[in-house]
Order: sequence, then C-alpha cells, then structure tokens
Amino acid sequence: MSAKGERERAQTIVADNRKALHDYHVLETREAGVALLGSEVKAIREGQVNLRDSFARVEKGELWLMNVHIGAYTHAGYDRPDERRQRKLLLHRHEINRLTGQVREKGLTLVPLQLYFKNGRVKVSLALAKGKQTHDKRETIRRRELDRETRAAVKSRSR
Repeated sequence: MSAKGERERAQTIVADNRKALHDYHVLETREAGVALLGSEVKAIREGQVNLRDSFARVEKGELWLMNVHIGAYTHAGYDRPDERRQRKLLLHRHEINRLTGQVREKGLTLVPLQLYFKNGRVKVSLALAKGKQTHDKRETIRRRELDRETRAAVKSRSR
C-alpha cells in the first residue's frame, strides 16, 4: 500500500462542527495538535466530544481552544477534569504569530471544524473564518435547496 493510503487510513474523524460552516465563511484551514489529559483522549476515542459553539483565542502568545465539551471517560477514577476547560493548541511560533495578526487586523475568527485522530494523536482542523450575515445564511440555504431539487429532477428524469 502507498504511503498516502496509509496516512488516509490512519486519520479518523471523531467530531464535526457543521454549524461553523453555516455561520462562517471559511478562508483557510490549518491543522493543530491539542494538549490533553489521558482520560480526555480516552473519552474522545469513545466519541464523547462536541465542538458546537467552540472557538480558539490567542492569549499571551499562546493559542487556546475554548468551549469544547469533552465528556467524562466512563472508566475514569476520582480525578475528572472540567468538561469545558481551556485546552492548549500546539502550533509553531510563526504560525501563531501569523494567525494572531490576521485575527487582530482583519477581525477574523478562529473556529475548529473537525477533531480527529492522526497516527494516534488528537488533531484539530482550525479555520480562519469570517462571520456570515443573515442574508448570506439565507442565500446558502436557498442554494442548497436548489441543488437538491435539481438532483431530484435529474434522478427522476433518468428513470
């Protein structure tokens, strides 16, 4: 098997933030590691994670993942971490500086799109995004319904 095929097989998506694609225009994405506790990794493997309403913030030159809900691991002992605690994102300094500049100057937001395992490590797909206006959201919904109707018409015509 090729190296690319092995890499694709090693990546398993655990959580999606589909609401972010509805609320934001995604300009670019970046992969970042996440500093977690052992019981949190095991809870993620069980699928007890939710990315809804989560975001990333730069504080004191470090990137932090905020408001991500990671449930308690079922077989954990007495020491359970807070389910919505801040988690540090692992990026190179130059990447953090670049993202910080874009967030401050252009008024963009850092939003996690996916949480996944890659070669046994938890990674997050972080998007540099701009908020959508209400009319943009309506236009997206209209376009999606039009595509759905077109596919249905083509399918019925081919029968």
